[in-house]
Amino acid sequence: MKRSTFLILSITGVYNAILHTAAWSVNNFLMTGPKAYLTYSSSVAAGAHSGMEECKFQFGWERWNCPESALQLSTHNRLRSATRETSFVHAISSAGVMYTLTRNCSLGDFESCGCDDSRNGRVGGRGWVWGGCSDNVEFGEKVSKLFVDALETGHDTRALINLHNNEVGRLAVKNTMKRACKCHGVSGSCSIQTCWLQLAEFREIGNYLKIKYDQAHKLEMDKRRVRAGNSADSRGATAETFHHVHATELVFLEDSPDYCTRNASLGHHGTEGRECLQTGKNLSQWEKRSCRRLCTECGLRVEERRTEVVASCNCKFHWCCTVRCEQCRTLVAKHFCTRRDTAAAPNHIRQRNRGHKR
Repeated sequence: MKRSTFLILSITGVYNAILHTAAWSVNNFLMTGPKAYLTYSSSVAAGAHSGMEECKFQFGWERWNCPESALQLSTHNRLRSATRETSFVHAISSAGVMYTLTRNCSLGDFESCGCDDSRNGRVGGRGWVWGGCSDNVEFGEKVSKLFVDALETGHDTRALINLHNNEVGRLAVKNTMKRACKCHGVSGSCSIQTCWLQLAEFREIGNYLKIKYDQAHKLEMDKRRVRAGNSADSRGATAETFHHVHATELVFLEDSPDYCTRNASLGHHGTEGRECLQTGKNLSQWEKRSCRRLCTECGLRVEERRTEVVASCNCKFHWCCTVRCEQCRTLVAKHFCTRRDTAAAPNHIRQRNRGHKR
């Protein structure tokens, strides 16, 4: 076995071991791209993982909650689906890879990368000029393309849709960047400011792409031409359709199932057994309706379970220098989706089937 091949497989094994509990496999990411970019593989793995964690957060209280099979579906380890959900997975994972590469570049983790100072010295606006150390998103974009886009080797409609949604994720990183400034002048007068661009929090990018998901555009293809496979006729039909799609717009090809019922072949777990929210502080209307969305509208009922939680309380500081706490036990009510024909529950479980008005 050649040394370079052994190195690739060794890195793959290491990161599979580190991320064995993650919702995806990094094999495809690490096995693509030039060998010269192996130094970036850890950032690629971490970036894809952070993208999927953000996906789980954004869809935590929806029927499709970004299950373990999500990224596997998008990288064609299983099925070549092209639903609205798949479009989000492509965008958020691509954004995660670009974001992490860019951040690590700014932190000085790569010898071949540094700040973006290409605009330094130019007048940016009234009272401020470009300067400082801008995050090098051009570097992050370039390297992320080498890894993520290399997964799409075909030229069919689904491959082109995936590539488009990958780019939507990268544009999200750019479009959410913030301008940070430092004042200059006599006695802090701030007569002039030096400004640079920096990455937004990744949660903000997730929120941005979630809106894009809600507004995603379904492509209406000429099915007769698409059935031609990889032929020029199929590519022509696809090109005509994409001509009217904005660069920042997520697109999908197939309608989504309702995700209520389990479908092991498609990687859908259904909503039976899922937790939902009915009470709690600072819940959004969307969260408050989760029991209706996950349970009632899927033909299930809401079951309340009271669970004893042990937590530290009545903590006191003792000189010097320890903090001593008591252990308090409280009952916390949680709600889950269960089948309507479930046998009677034990006495300590109160069962309810409450609907919520939208």
